[in-house]
Amino acid sequence: MRQSFRRMFTIVRKEWLHIIRDPRTLGLVIVMPVMMLFLLGYAVANDVTDIPMAVADLSQTENSRTLVDKLAVSGFFRYTYSAQSENEILKLLDEGTVKAGLYIPEDFGRNISTGETGTIQFYIDGSNPTVAQTAQLAAETISQSMSQEILINRLERSGSGMQLNLPVDARLRYLYNPDMKRMNFMIPGLVAIILQIQTLLLTAFAIVREREQGTLEQLIVTPVRSWELMLGKILPFVVVAFVNVVMTVAVGAIWFGVKVAGSITLLAVLSLIFLLGSLGLGVFISNISKTQMQAMYMASFIMMPSFILAGLLFPRENMPWLAYYAGYLLPVTYFLEIVRGIILKGAEFASLWVWIWPMAVFSIIVFFASVLMFQKRL
Repeated sequence: MRQSFRRMFTIVRKEWLHIIRDPRTLGLVIVMPVMMLFLLGYAVANDVTDIPMAVADLSQTENSRTLVDKLAVSGFFRYTYSAQSENEILKLLDEGTVKAGLYIPEDFGRNISTGETGTIQFYIDGSNPTVAQTAQLAAETISQSMSQEILINRLERSGSGMQLNLPVDARLRYLYNPDMKRMNFMIPGLVAIILQIQTLLLTAFAIVREREQGTLEQLIVTPVRSWELMLGKILPFVVVAFVNVVMTVAVGAIWFGVKVAGSITLLAVLSLIFLLGSLGLGVFISNISKTQMQAMYMASFIMMPSFILAGLLFPRENMPWLAYYAGYLLPVTYFLEIVRGIILKGAEFASLWVWIWPMAVFSIIVFFASVLMFQKRL
């Protein structure tokens, strides 16, 4: 084992020398994430429909069921979970499982039937302003429409002269991004996407460059094993990419005012797992490419869908089913949810586990696939 680590760190030293001997490229690699963060800091999203919604209907009356049905058939909301309490709705919002939650108290139907005002609580995940604004407009419009219908029924039964109060009082509360700043949504997503792009570009040429320069044969005849070579190729770039994590998060907090609400340590550990997987994917591309041009095209084939399918600009819930499930094949989809969860929501490990384990499995599989692919070429 000692010999293995010695051989591996020989490869690490070799790769590190390649990096530091090209100061212009190193400077570009360090500066590029910050530049991209400034350039891509402002973006727009498309129209939103099918917002995942959890409902806790404690009233279980005709009026409460009518309200839920109106929200569900409006096209803006998708009734995803039936919760049993207000705390369960908040838990689902923390996990990112739903983007909106409707809490109907037990006295809602009784208050409306007696001519009083029935109060409901509507929770909205404000981390995505586009989704939040759509949810707000839809919830207010539908509750007002229902209020008008109930008022008309009351007038028909009682005649004129009665005092009219709005039957439904929808109280909205924004979570995680109460000021509805689009920048708070975009910056964490850009951190994930920028790291995805850079890690692919850093390592996509690692093996194919050796092949084109004729130095791969020299590595093959050495006692270096496949996993030692792969890990030796990746580790120096992990250091560079991790510096970029620190820089992009710092710029987001200092310049754009998007501070980390959760654990910085948890963010660092999960970023490291993501970086290992993304760098491993770049090495895998380099393994199966014959030229650096091929590696560039293959890396672009992964980078372009990452912008669209991972949920950076467009809500994934609004995508066609094929595009929605294709997003699960990209590791940045999971990391993007993790970054937004930690930075905006202050989410903890347990809440993020549903996103952590697929990303970790991906990183392990990609690394071993890179090792096996290199073995085939020995």
